[in-house]
Amino acid sequence: MKNMPLNKKKNVARDWFNTIFYGVLIAILFRSFLLEPFNIPSGSMIPTLHVGDHIFVQKWPYGYSRYSFPFGSWNLWNGRFWGHEPEVGDVIVFRGPDGDNNDYIKRLIGKPGDTIQMKQGRLYINGEIVPRDNPRPYVLAVLPKEPKRGHFQRGNFEIDGNKIYVDNKPAEFNYTIQYDDRCKNWSKQFINLSEFKDGFPESDANWRPYENQCGIFLLTEYTETLPNGVTHSIVEVTDEGPMDNDDRVFTVPENSYFFMGDNRDNSADSRAGLGFIPRDNVLGPAWFIWYSHNYYSPMMAVWNWGNKMRWDRFGMGVD
Repeated sequence: MKNMPLNKKKNVARDWFNTIFYGVLIAILFRSFLLEPFNIPSGSMIPTLHVGDHIFVQKWPYGYSRYSFPFGSWNLWNGRFWGHEPEVGDVIVFRGPDGDNNDYIKRLIGKPGDTIQMKQGRLYINGEIVPRDNPRPYVLAVLPKEPKRGHFQRGNFEIDGNKIYVDNKPAEFNYTIQYDDRCKNWSKQFINLSEFKDGFPESDANWRPYENQCGIFLLTEYTETLPNGVTHSIVEVTDEGPMDNDDRVFTVPENSYFFMGDNRDNSADSRAGLGFIPRDNVLGPAWFIWYSHNYYSPMMAVWNWGNKMRWDRFGMGVD
């Protein structure tokens, strides 16, 4: 067998290099200017977005800043070009402030000049209470499989032995008897506020589950109507939580935004932690869910696709 001529070897290597180079370049341009995929790692946007949802974010509607591109944390320039201003009610992905290189997804609640306040669990924008109506139950189940992570499902929950059933079908998680007696006994009931406090004696301000703590929460879902007429769903544990009666009135400064999660009692947002988000940090609005699966089942576990995929969420718009 004859050896390949040297010049032909060079041509093959060059072709491979060109293919890889232009492929990477096209991918970077696509992600920077058109669409960028993100996954939902937490339950702060329940019921709109669930843990395990994978979404596409549009990059062009609000224009571009340095954070729209790779190495955006490098302070190459400031400001935005092209695009229009976001609207209150938009679900937006943004970069964290003050050197926080994490990306977050929340709902835009306040624009420059707006005042925001929480009183008795109700949202006030510019001194006016934001209407919420149509209260309905929302079941939230926290899995003990991975402490400090939550999983959420709707449905009628029943306990039979060591299994939990949702709408008469076996749920995707085991009952919590493998943990301590407090966890086992407490999770047998749908809990009200006082039981919630007793069940989480060590919980922090956002009521996140700790190791060896578990249970089923019965929240209330509402339809909220923002001042510009945008309606969306929120969930609440109580109107008496640590962030529900805040004397502070947040006045959104120039070139900044105020964001909140739809899961009002379990969201690290502009009320605490994140603060105001600079205009330049906005990446774009969430568009639709292109893929969704049970958070505790890896995407690559193809043998679980049949019962781990959330087929009803594929293609669902985000609003």
